[in-house]
Amino acid sequence: MNILFVNPPFKAEYGKYSREARSPMITNSGVIYYPLWLLYAAGVCEQEGHNITFLDAPAKKMTHEESFKWIEEKKIDFELIVVDTSTPSIYNDVKFAGDLKDKYKNAFVVLVGTHPTALPEETLKSDKRVDAVACGEFDYIIRDLANTLQNKASLTEVKGLAYIDNSYQFVKNPLMDPITDLDSLPFAAELIKKYLDPRDYFFAASAYPEVQIFTGRGCPARCYFCVYPQLMHGHKYRIRSAENVVKEFEYIVNELPDVKEVVIEDDTFTINKQRTQDICKLLIEKGINKKIKWLCNARVTLDYETMVLMKKAGCKLIIPGIENGTQEMLNNMKKGTTLKQIEEYVKNAKKAKLLIHACYMVGNKGETKETMQETLKLAMKLNADTAQFYTLHVYPGTEAYNWAKENGYIDTNDFSKWIKEDGSDNTVIHTDDMTAEELVAFCDEARRKYYLRPRYILRKLGQSLTSWDELVRNVKGFLNIAPRLFKKG
Repeated sequence: MNILFVNPPFKAEYGKYSREARSPMITNSGVIYYPLWLLYAAGVCEQEGHNITFLDAPAKKMTHEESFKWIEEKKIDFELIVVDTSTPSIYNDVKFAGDLKDKYKNAFVVLVGTHPTALPEETLKSDKRVDAVACGEFDYIIRDLANTLQNKASLTEVKGLAYIDNSYQFVKNPLMDPITDLDSLPFAAELIKKYLDPRDYFFAASAYPEVQIFTGRGCPARCYFCVYPQLMHGHKYRIRSAENVVKEFEYIVNELPDVKEVVIEDDTFTINKQRTQDICKLLIEKGINKKIKWLCNARVTLDYETMVLMKKAGCKLIIPGIENGTQEMLNNMKKGTTLKQIEEYVKNAKKAKLLIHACYMVGNKGETKETMQETLKLAMKLNADTAQFYTLHVYPGTEAYNWAKENGYIDTNDFSKWIKEDGSDNTVIHTDDMTAEELVAFCDEARRKYYLRPRYILRKLGQSLTSWDELVRNVKGFLNIAPRLFKKG
């Protein structure tokens, strides 16, 4: 079967829209994530013998017209078309999928992603040209759908699929079970080499160019705002074996020689201490630690002993979701962490010579002007290598969305307002204490105060002199973020 996978174009005139980021937008630092979930589904279908065509339009800054031209030039009679989505771009994505249906009338068009998972009926009824949506982790849903269409079997057999039947009734099939044997999935790096160009992607905390991979799915933490564990992958951390992960590292070193760093995108890579250490020991044993660096998301429960081993194994940087500077707010967000853990974590990371990219978020349950200032105060005190300040983004299907909706804190039902016109960070919620505009303005000001400190600038200049990769990383990061640092309002 001929299958087209599309990460559709959106706001190309403003930059590269990062649809698969946990908060989709055109980021301040120019970060754009690989469309890994879409890639994995394509790889699974390829394993089944299907013919795959893959387009990541945002990575190439392609417009709708350019994307259609690229697709048409393939001269392929597509039978199944899979279109990625996100909440801020959903109207655009649904229309693009519908327009593809007009062009390829015999194709079955299906939407994937967190938004249609949360609102399948609403999404389907917004454009009757779309045939179905996949609800949840969709690798095997799309695989089974392709096989079902090829065999002309009933859609009722495809777990995880939602659609409007011939009697115009909404149908949602039973959910697909999460994938347990992750070692059976293709390597993301293989798919990246085949379908994408690493130089089209950028991750501000990493050397350039980088490759992103997943070594596991799901997250045991219960943060009330985090969309992927709540809608796609669940709260059980399902893992690839250490041997399988290290084989992908070997593949990257051997087959993608221009790549400077591996970004492990698991929500919480270090939650399983023994497995983390097993991976590190294998990287050291095989000498891969001397050939390529890596970074990962790492919860603040990570211990010093493991940090030291990670550093030896080639880890350069860790990314914690610190989020807030008060314990009350951390509790409200269900972070399951303490300020004491945060400070110990940062102290240990610096001692282990690991860099830190710290994440901070404002606008959560119980937020006040005072708690936001405490967050900025903590950020300055911790003084991480880099930091991001964002407003709370409430996505349908999350506990945070339900909280905001029940309390009347959501200012609009227009999902396109989840970001600004230029695709940058926005918020559509207010609190009892602050407007949406005040929340966004705080993040802009916090970013300026953090990055324009003379002490910080001098440190970055010194860091840039240590290696060419650090110079490139810092210059690219600064050039991307500078327009927003110096822009008021």
